[in-house]
Amino acid sequence: METQSIAKNLVYQRKLKGFSQEELSEKTQVTVRTIQRIEKGDVNPHLQTIKLLATALEIELDDLMILENPKQENIQTKWLLLLHGTPILGLILPLCNILFPLFLWIHKREDNVLYDTHGRKVINFQISITLLYLLSFVALVTIEGWGFLFFIAVIPFSIIVTFINIFKAINTQKCYYPLSIPFIKTNAIAKMIVVLVGSVTMLTPSKTDAQTIKRLDGSSISTDSLTNKINQLVNDAKIQGIAVTVFNNNKVVYEKSFGYKDYEKKLPFNETTNIYGASFSKAVFGVLVMKLVEQGIIDLDTPLESYLPKKIHEYKPLTRWHDDYSALKKDSLYPQITARMCLSHTTGFPNYRWFESDQQLRVLTKPGTRFSYSGEGLIYLQVILEKITGKNLEELAQEFVFKPLQMNRSSYKWQQKFALDFAYGHNTIGEKYEKDIDNEPRGAGTLETTALDFGQFLKAVLDHKILSKKSWNELFKNQINIKSKRQVGALSLEDGTQNDGIQLGYGLGWGILQTPYGFGTFKEGHGDGFQHYFILFPKAKTGIMIMTNSDNGEGVFKELLEVAIKDIYTPYEWQNYFPYNRK
Repeated sequence: METQSIAKNLVYQRKLKGFSQEELSEKTQVTVRTIQRIEKGDVNPHLQTIKLLATALEIELDDLMILENPKQENIQTKWLLLLHGTPILGLILPLCNILFPLFLWIHKREDNVLYDTHGRKVINFQISITLLYLLSFVALVTIEGWGFLFFIAVIPFSIIVTFINIFKAINTQKCYYPLSIPFIKTNAIAKMIVVLVGSVTMLTPSKTDAQTIKRLDGSSISTDSLTNKINQLVNDAKIQGIAVTVFNNNKVVYEKSFGYKDYEKKLPFNETTNIYGASFSKAVFGVLVMKLVEQGIIDLDTPLESYLPKKIHEYKPLTRWHDDYSALKKDSLYPQITARMCLSHTTGFPNYRWFESDQQLRVLTKPGTRFSYSGEGLIYLQVILEKITGKNLEELAQEFVFKPLQMNRSSYKWQQKFALDFAYGHNTIGEKYEKDIDNEPRGAGTLETTALDFGQFLKAVLDHKILSKKSWNELFKNQINIKSKRQVGALSLEDGTQNDGIQLGYGLGWGILQTPYGFGTFKEGHGDGFQHYFILFPKAKTGIMIMTNSDNGEGVFKELLEVAIKDIYTPYEWQNYFPYNRK
């Protein structure tokens, strides 16, 4: 694309329609900053971005971009060959001279202006020549002599024109079909045909067939617009793979994946690809613990060490590191820790012991008094539960969560069956990390799952399955108010008021915030090459889940949340979710 030409065209068309940059941003969900950069010629915009702008301005795509150079994706000769060549099959199969190019055009028309233009011309010609053939047949039986010549000339004429245009399209990307009646001339007619064909051929609805997604504020967005927006974000933020699931009325109404599980080999990422869940593990673990509370195995407010016949630091470690509590021998605070404190991140433990200068575990603040994000706290609770029940974490999770919800490709440990289809994590420049497959099961962060499986889990949460209503209410009850400026890092030790408006707090393994649409509950996931987020609004029966295998993933969360469901409440600064285009 010629950046300067697009810049001038956008300025002209925007002013012609009387839109300010802010108004155009609101109509398209393209940020004001991006529009400003396009109009200055500072960026080469993605095709999906131009589509969003053209749609909002109610103009043709080629009013913004130059037809002779429409390549955001490479023009593939094979598609032009198929568009112009498949009508020949109509010599064997009746009407296939129309149907084959029609279906190709419907499939590819939005990918590139050239496909759309060529497709229309091919279909118009084939419909015209078919009508001409019917007229020639009438002439054959009604006009002696000339009717026969007319009849035998139609098919050779159509074949000659077709072959000429095959070679012309491949070599010059241009075509000319004489005697064509412009049946498909306007976008309105084109859209009518697409809808008609779609309604005839698509007999069973899929999860992405919902025409619109209802957002928190009552507005809506079409699934096509959301897909276009995600494609734009994936391209601009350089995200290798992403899966997005949206819930309306407690049902999955949008479920789609983009990009690659292995960017180097260009292997596609999909909803059934296994992906490292990172701290999504904690959300599942919170539900598991509440199930054990329901069964009377553990109480939320009983000091955990009191369940054991001896001190936790007296046990010989059975794992490489995570159940080694020898460093707590001289610690006087840890015996106060309860399950409630572990799940609400108020144990006083650091996030992980290796963040300490001597890599030794200790309690840093009085248990139960301050939010301090801690994977160690959940692991401590896990170890206690394993000793109480005589079962390991994986056995408990399979019994009470994964199997009841048919999460057949989810586990707290790597399974060999995952090797057939799994996602690599990628760094900020697209290089893949080595896959870690030797983690010992830990409730704080070793979950392996899929977008499909975890979507089922979140739907079960919205439907209040697995647990009783009383347990769900307890899990989502705010246990601790959060004042820290950041969730982790140096600023987590400093307090501020920026999240007072949403009454930020923590439940039992899940973050909690308040909105005009009821409370929201969320969880992040962050590891090398994997960045995830979900937020549910149970009273509004709405939610979204985002899973990525890229260190660039978090850079699109704020914009995607706002576009998809109008979530303007997620505390993205507290979570260090800074937009990819923020300078």
